[in-house]
Amino acid sequence: MFTGVESTKAITAKEVERSIRELELRQPTATLSVFRDSVPVWPIGKRFYVTDNQITHILRPTNTSDTTSLTGQIITYDGYTTGSVLDNRNTLTLRFRHDGDTAEYLLRTNKTLSEFPQSYSIPLLIDLDQVTNVAKQIQGKSFYIKTTLWRDIETDQPLSGRQFIPVTITSVKPGNKALPLRVEFITGDTRDRGFVYMSAPGNDMQGRDFDSMFSAADIRRSYSEISDNHWLLITQGRVETEMTKEECRLALGAPKRINQLPDQSGLREYWYYDGGNYLFFVDGLLKRFRQ
Repeated sequence: MFTGVESTKAITAKEVERSIRELELRQPTATLSVFRDSVPVWPIGKRFYVTDNQITHILRPTNTSDTTSLTGQIITYDGYTTGSVLDNRNTLTLRFRHDGDTAEYLLRTNKTLSEFPQSYSIPLLIDLDQVTNVAKQIQGKSFYIKTTLWRDIETDQPLSGRQFIPVTITSVKPGNKALPLRVEFITGDTRDRGFVYMSAPGNDMQGRDFDSMFSAADIRRSYSEISDNHWLLITQGRVETEMTKEECRLALGAPKRINQLPDQSGLREYWYYDGGNYLFFVDGLLKRFRQ
């Protein structure tokens, strides 16, 4: 007797990724230019934002008795010194200073001046020239936000955001140690405010780069077949029964795993998300879910 269980098909991660790429091809992007900067052209006084006081394990203070916390502070580049090592390479030690701090902070790079890559960064530091570069490209401009992962500007706590709605970028600021850009915005309808953390151009973190989070064009125009009621749910990151798989993917993003269970009554399909959430489809329509 055929039960359908014997033919259960697990969709591979590559197939999920292919579906995501096909979806993204329908959505225009506005790629940002990449900012490249490295030690050979760093000017004295170049500014960096410190994301974590653990930076003192990377930049060693010359005055170890100084207990100043650098988290959230600005330090400036103060040039470099060279010193020969056993193989006669003139490697650089980079120097940094913090206003009001008696210590100088040193980074021994084990690189000669010619060995630095075209773009060079130091963990736990955000190059403020990088922030300025992105701000010049998007600040004051309007886009359509593509994520519900908003945060509160005052408290940094998660908000219940909306996606695929017009917003205006009000400012770009240094972010955190994982995502160096904090992009603040205001909605075009209700004037709600929020921000998202974003990766820097050229160092794109999957799902956190500008093209994944913002669009230059109205995405709604690519989905005229979706009803206004379902589109409203999609903008809120919500689903309801009888939505299609494409509508659910727009609302919640791609699932972590998909299982297909064909049987005599039709194709049954489970989509699994983090936190035990799931969607259950029969012949392409949502019949049951936990969100």
